[in-house]
Amino acid sequence: MTDFLFVDSGTGGLPYLEHLKKVCPAASCVYIADNKNFPYGTKSHAQIVECITGTLEKYIPLYEPRAVVVACNTISVNALEDLRAHFKDLPFVGTVPAIKVAASLTKTRRIGLLATKATVENPYVTALKEKFASDCELILRDDTDLIDYIEKKSFTAAENENDKACLPAVNFFLEKQVDAIILGCTHFLNLKENFQRVAKDKAVIVDSREGVVKRALSVVNMNCKAENFSETPSRLIITGDKKDYVEVCKRYNLVL
Repeated sequence: MTDFLFVDSGTGGLPYLEHLKKVCPAASCVYIADNKNFPYGTKSHAQIVECITGTLEKYIPLYEPRAVVVACNTISVNALEDLRAHFKDLPFVGTVPAIKVAASLTKTRRIGLLATKATVENPYVTALKEKFASDCELILRDDTDLIDYIEKKSFTAAENENDKACLPAVNFFLEKQVDAIILGCTHFLNLKENFQRVAKDKAVIVDSREGVVKRALSVVNMNCKAENFSETPSRLIITGDKKDYVEVCKRYNLVL
């Protein structure tokens, strides 16, 4: 049995896994990079549900997780309820844009959401905005090209190249007086420091790691102070091509 099974279309959810292991080193984790179906963000609702359900039907029986962390905003806003209905006895923790956090930090009352096309167009985002940021203007931007860059190039690129890749999105929001930018696709968190460096002190970069990890640990009542445990690297499962994941494994202490 495994404590947590993480799933994303690729490397996006790894910062969430990393944060959980920092908070709770005793947790055993398996991470599925479903790059066979990458990118999820350009797929229809029905396609997203079909892809993620098929992937989890294969791996849940193999690893018997106590909980599944859907470390992908696109999958979460499109398929979380479907997954909970399909795998009835298994807790699912979703990842949704941190609109509530951004609303608490903005001074201009203009917040930005950088995400996939499937996320920014989903009515769930509008509902989050009305619930947690009704007095704010929400500026939306989808960026498939940047997600593709992060997945395929960022781990071997120089820091200045990654800064340059983040610049168009940051400038887009700064030009609209946005002072809180939400990383609404988990892939972007791999470059959070780059985003913040480019934005300087003009905007704060917001993500949902803390809330997601806190929720994941609570649903399984995880004992993070467990004694006599042997911490081992988390296992990485890749559903498609494995050739681009050597540097990823080094960075996040993963084993294939």
